[in-house]
Parts: sequence; C-alpha cells; structure tokens
Amino acid sequence: CARTRPISSFLLSESSVSEIIRSLNQLPGLVSIPQLPSGKPLFNEGGEQLRSMLKEFKEFALRGNVLDMAVGIIIGAAFTTIVKSAVGDIIMPVVGVFTGGVDFADLFINLSDADVTSVAAAKEAGQPIIAYGLFINAVITFVIVAFVLFMIIRNMNKMKAAMAKEQEAEAAAPAAPPKQEVLLEEIRDLLKNKA
Repeated sequence: CARTRPISSFLLSESSVSEIIRSLNQLPGLVSIPQLPSGKPLFNEGGEQLRSMLKEFKEFALRGNVLDMAVGIIIGAAFTTIVKSAVGDIIMPVVGVFTGGVDFADLFINLSDADVTSVAAAKEAGQPIIAYGLFINAVITFVIVAFVLFMIIRNMNKMKAAMAKEQEAEAAAPAAPPKQEVLLEEIRDLLKNKA
C-alpha cells in the first residue's frame, strides 16, 4: 500500500511545485507560470516567499503617496463628470445661441453614401463619419479642466511661497533670550539705577 500525503504538502513542497511548473510551462498555448529570479517557484514550502511578497505589497499600498494618488484619481473622475456636464449642459447651449442654434454635438462629416441625420443615427447604422462637433466639445472640456488645474496649482504655489517666506522670517528673527537671562538683565539694570 502506497503511503499517502496531504495534498497541501505535495503542492507546497519546492521540488513538487518546481516539477509541476516545468511540466505546465512545456505545454503549448499556456502562459508561463512565474518564477523568482533565482529560478525557484513563486510559492515555496511554508509560504515564506508568499508572505514576503504580501508584506511588500502591504508596504507599497499603504505608503502615503499611493493613497494620495488614489484619492486624486477618485476626485479627478468626479471632477471630469462635473466638467462634462458644465460643457454639455451650460456652455455649449450658450455657444449654440451665439452661433445661431448650432449644436456642436451633432456636427459631423458623412463619409458614406447613406443618408444619416445625426451622429447617433450614423453610429447606430455603423456608418463612417467624422464627428468634429464631439471633438470641439472635447477640446472645450480639456481647456476648462486645464484652466481649473492651472488655477489650483497656481494658488498652491502661492501658498507654498507664502509659507516659505513665513518660515524664513521666523528663522531670520533672533531667538528670544531665556527667561533667566532676561531676569538677570533686569536685576543688573535695577542695581545700576540704585547706585
């Protein structure tokens, strides 16, 4: 009777995993299974490499810069929605009034012989068009976003410069003498006045 081992010990032993990975990597059409630069498999007995990798990931994910970047991306996505709405629902109708009721979103060049009346109809019919009106909307959206970001960065730079000036002023100002020295100077002055 053959001696049996638990499947976990078979799968986690380094030699077994290496053999399985070598076998799988030889099969055509499969993506190769990752190995460490040393040639050892990604997961070894006891899971030391897995724990090390998870620890590294945790340190990376919880670094301040990564969290700040994630918050920035989320706020940026929300800001983009607001800007698109401002362009499509507020600015473009006003521009349309000044251009004689032209809606930029429906401006296009038809590249086919089919008769289409709008960008949506052309896209639904699968007809080739150049939707330059949508491009104009995208350019206006970009200009607005770029201007707002410019203003934010400009004000941030002004605030940083003001803070730097305050820090320089604090560093340049002479430090107040300790209380003991002030008291001793007052006593000295009083003794001079009495004499």
